[in-house]
Order: sequence, then C-alpha cells, then structure tokens
Amino acid sequence: MAKVKKTKSILSDESVQFLKTYINNPSPTGFESSGQKLWLEYLKPWIDTHFTDPYGTAVGVINPDAAFKVVIEAHADEISWFVNYISADGLIYLKRNGGVDHQIAPSMRVIIHGKKGAVKAVFGWPAIHTRMGNTDNKETQPKVDNLFLDCGARNKKEVEALGIHIGAVATYEAGYEELAYDYLIGRAFDNRIGGFIIAEVARLLKANKKKLPYALYIVNAVQEEIGLRGAEMIARRIKPDMAIITDVTHDTTTPMINKMIEGECSCGKGPSLTFGPAVHNKLLDVVQGVAVKNKIPVQYHTVSRSTGTDTDSFAYANDGCPSVLISIPLRYMHTTVEMLHKSDIENTIKLMYETLLTLSPKTKLSYF
Repeated sequence: MAKVKKTKSILSDESVQFLKTYINNPSPTGFESSGQKLWLEYLKPWIDTHFTDPYGTAVGVINPDAAFKVVIEAHADEISWFVNYISADGLIYLKRNGGVDHQIAPSMRVIIHGKKGAVKAVFGWPAIHTRMGNTDNKETQPKVDNLFLDCGARNKKEVEALGIHIGAVATYEAGYEELAYDYLIGRAFDNRIGGFIIAEVARLLKANKKKLPYALYIVNAVQEEIGLRGAEMIARRIKPDMAIITDVTHDTTTPMINKMIEGECSCGKGPSLTFGPAVHNKLLDVVQGVAVKNKIPVQYHTVSRSTGTDTDSFAYANDGCPSVLISIPLRYMHTTVEMLHKSDIENTIKLMYETLLTLSPKTKLSYF
C-alpha cells in the first residue's frame, strides 16, 4: 500500500482513539444513551460539572457559577431503522427512524439492538438475475415497503427467540476508516464529529489553562434527526445568552449536486459559516473576525428559511438567543461512508476555541 505523508495534527493519540470508538458505537435517535456515556466519560477531565436531561442530552459545564452562559453544541443521534413487522417466514420489515436513505440499504450489514443484545442481520435483496427477469424489463427499485432484514431465522418464533421485537432499532454495521490524504470515512459523522469537536475544545481550554469570564455549557443533544427535539428541550433549560452550533454540511463538489442550488463547498477548505435568519449577524461577524485574525480558512453557504440544524432551536428559544452555525463539509451524508477531511475538523476546533476566547459578557451583539 502506498504511503502518504501526513500533516502534523493538533489531535492527541487519545483523541483519535476516542473518535474511532465514538464513531463505531451505535447511537440511534431516541436511543443515544450508550454514546452519551462514552462522550461524558471522555469529557469529564476537562469540565467542572455535568448533567443530563430526561431524554438523554448530556451537558458538561465549565465555570458553572457565572451568570452569563455560552453554549457550544452538537447532536449525538444517528439515523437508523425501527423493526415494524416480522413475517411468518422470519423476515423483518422496517420503518425509518430519522432520514435514513432507503436506496443505499440493499446488501448492507446491520446490527439489530434487541432485548437480548445485538443481533447481526443483512438487508436482503433479490439477485440481479431474478430482477432482470421481470416481464416489463424494469428493475424493482428499493423502497421502504419492499426492504427487509434477514437474520438467519426461519420463522417468526426464531426471530423473537433472539430478542428481536417490534420497536427494536437497527443500525448499519460499517465503521471508522482512514483513507489517503487525511480523509476519514465512517457511519454517523453526522453529527458525532460535532460531539467530538466540542469535547476537543473543552480539552484545549483545560490543557492551555484558559479562564473564561462566563459559564460554558458543552451540549451534546439528542433527537436532532427527527426535528431538533433535544436542542429544543435543553435550550429552554439552560437559557443561554449565546450559542455556537456545529453540524455537518454538504460537500457540493461531487457529481449530481447542483451548485446553483446548494452553493459551493469542499472538504479540506475549512469550516463553512452560514448566512440565514436564525444566524445572528453580529455573532457571525465575531466568528468571521476570529477566522481572519487567526488565519483559519472558512467557506460560506446560505439558507432561505431554517438552517435545518439545532441552531434554529437555540436561536428561537426563550426570549431569543444569538446563535451561529459552524459546519464541517461532508461527502455522502446519510450513508455508511460519510467522508470528511481531518484539516476541517482541526480548523473547526481552532475556530470555536479562539471564538470562545474572544467572547465575554460585554460582547456587543445588539442590532440597535
């Protein structure tokens, strides 16, 4: 295998090992607790205190006694499938849990999380020989109602004996891998990479002995993939004065994406900053200034109404919270081979870290 020269990283070996473990661990929407436990254990050395809410959002806090509150936030959940029906011959039919892409499912390996633990299964799909034998010469396309899982059971009783039940969740098996030229691939970089980034920001603050003039809440929210629900709950509880959200956005340089609609964004060229109604222009100006001052490359994209991220929940919570969105370019979103570039991870960490050192309760964000 060819060797590719790697650039020096700000990430520690321990950080990279945590990222691998965190990406490989299933954390489906509504069932995020195992991933949240991993994340909190990693975060604990860098924070003063922590708490969780009833639905599983996890929060670490630095300088908790300060009155002024700043949030940095990501979401913890990943798309998945629900077991919806078990046939008499032991095949398992499904419903979406979040915006899972049915077209990538055939032949994928999955883990079904049942009452007796993990069960391996596959998305079965008719062989090409049989599909081409249709009388109208049109191949059957994968749809939610014709996809099924095969776990090796021969009937419904054998399926249930494995602990599989209606409402059990199935996640794709594919995990973290490193490619050439500092590219990474994995399942659920959307948006566990954000959880990793905010934890790394906390680590750097501790390592560099930085004292903040406000309380910093490091928030890993649940249930973003089905409507920003976790952020909605935790924003009402914390009542922050400012919020910096990180999520992924589309790399639009691959085929079949219309740049005139989606804009231009590329992995390896820095985090992307969003213009849109929920994004506070004054806070965005601060972030842009930090990027220029610290020579951190950034890209830009726009949204016409909502950002489609937890930014919306924080921006419109309570009496309004000045919020900004910093996104990591990602290829092949909502597939098992989501791809991003290590330099974008590092530059997003740097941008968020330096922005936090710039902010204070005296930062002027009024439009008037």
